[in-house]
Amino acid sequence: MSEGPRVVRVRVHYDFASSLCHVAHRVMQRMHAQLEALELALDWSPLDLARLVGPYRAGAEISAVRRENAQRVARELGVAVAVPRVWPDSAAANAAALCAERAGRGESWRERVFSAVFEHGRLALGDDDVVALAREQGFVLDPRDLARAKGELELKTELAREEQVSGVPTFMLGTWPFGGIQTEDTMRRVLERFARKLRAGELCE
Repeated sequence: MSEGPRVVRVRVHYDFASSLCHVAHRVMQRMHAQLEALELALDWSPLDLARLVGPYRAGAEISAVRRENAQRVARELGVAVAVPRVWPDSAAANAAALCAERAGRGESWRERVFSAVFEHGRLALGDDDVVALAREQGFVLDPRDLARAKGELELKTELAREEQVSGVPTFMLGTWPFGGIQTEDTMRRVLERFARKLRAGELCE
């Protein structure tokens, strides 16, 4: 897609601990051609959900109600997902995503981690596990870079809080946080309307 002045960029806050973020990742992958036609690009931005919202603690059991809700949404949107019974400790994987973006491997990193957790049931995401996953992806993740990225992740999480982000996934439509994931038709309509209003000067980025 051309990165000309007409391309509208939408930031998407996500966390690798969230089943619904995996669903959003898959839905938006299917919408790739539609996004190109709309001259719209997504900037995936990780945050630490455990810091943003208290109940989402790494290692805490996910209630049956929450697991079933995630399964229901996934079924409705045609996405296969194995919802874990406990919240994954995703901080290292989220921080590594920042390193991966700088290395030009952000998309492949999201694919690798989301599929590992929500399709293959891999919950070991500590620093060593993340460094090993990066090696599988063909880039070297220096533990010192990972440590710095964790600090950056904390800052990005606090900035998201200031933007009134209260969960993930959240699509930032200018200053308006659009939370959750909907059908492809609904997402297309929402994003198309936002892009049209932004280009017409009716909204601020």
